[in-house]
Amino acid sequence: MVQIDIADIEAAINHWRTVQATAAGGPLAPPLQALAEVYGRLVLARQSGVDEQVLPAVAYTAWLDWYATTPDTPCIAICSTSQGDEECKGCGRSFAEVQHWLALRPAQKRAVWRRIVAQGTAWRFNRYAERTHHAG
Repeated sequence: MVQIDIADIEAAINHWRTVQATAAGGPLAPPLQALAEVYGRLVLARQSGVDEQVLPAVAYTAWLDWYATTPDTPCIAICSTSQGDEECKGCGRSFAEVQHWLALRPAQKRAVWRRIVAQGTAWRFNRYAERTHHAG
């Protein structure tokens, strides 16, 4: 099972805080409340993520809304997997991830993004970092 990371839940909460501002002391918008409940349960249980299949529908829809605002692909148009590398020097994805990217679910894509950002070794993070600004 693929987990949605707590950092992504927090980012979705912050997204919804700007999309639907709540008056001081007023009730939270349903998407924000659903995400906040998931986040609170993760913190209380000291868990780093939640399986996407068990995320309540309202929270998952709210998370998908935030996800739609993120860049879809880490590609910077320098693909070394086409030249036989098992891991792309440009974006950091594996050959299989590059080949099947369009078939991956949003939570799977975010897991790849988290891994390549944590590694920080792909050219998108150093040598060709300026391309990431143009690509979104």
